[in-house]
Amino acid sequence: MQEQQKWVLDPSHTKVGFSVRHFGISETDGFFKNYSGTVKTEKEDFSDLQVNVTVQIDSIDTNDAQRDAHLKADDFFNAEKFPEMKFESTTLEKTAIANEYKMHGNLTIRDITKPVIFDLEYAGTVPQDPFGNTKAGFFISGSINRQDFGLSFNVLLGTGNLAVSDKVKISIPVQLLKVA
Repeated sequence: MQEQQKWVLDPSHTKVGFSVRHFGISETDGFFKNYSGTVKTEKEDFSDLQVNVTVQIDSIDTNDAQRDAHLKADDFFNAEKFPEMKFESTTLEKTAIANEYKMHGNLTIRDITKPVIFDLEYAGTVPQDPFGNTKAGFFISGSINRQDFGLSFNVLLGTGNLAVSDKVKISIPVQLLKVA
């Protein structure tokens, strides 16, 4: 059995992103600038990985300062009262496709914790980059229902569409840095 390896998120090559349908006709994208996380594994293919990530809500960026302020307010995240969003993986389930998994875990937003499942693709490992570091890459995707986490603000438009969809698409390209 191999020794457990510890990895950290490489912030210059990782993006914690999301998108939501806006007015039913377009999408609004955003991401969180500040987060930290660790991954532990004993297997070279990461099939036993354990993930812990903490995201700072106040770092949300949708390329619109007024919208960001609204998202930080109590209508949505209430960043003052609930400054962090957390994810902790529980199990990793192999799929029929090589290097693709279903990552089960617990997501906490506004102190509401719910089980979630994300698609995870292991893209590979670079044993030594030009700076002597070992890196590994992943693509994480999926969706959540924001109502499940108390993000319930909405406005019904005259068209019958909601201003903001309940479905939030998650997209997180990840690069890990192996800790010596």
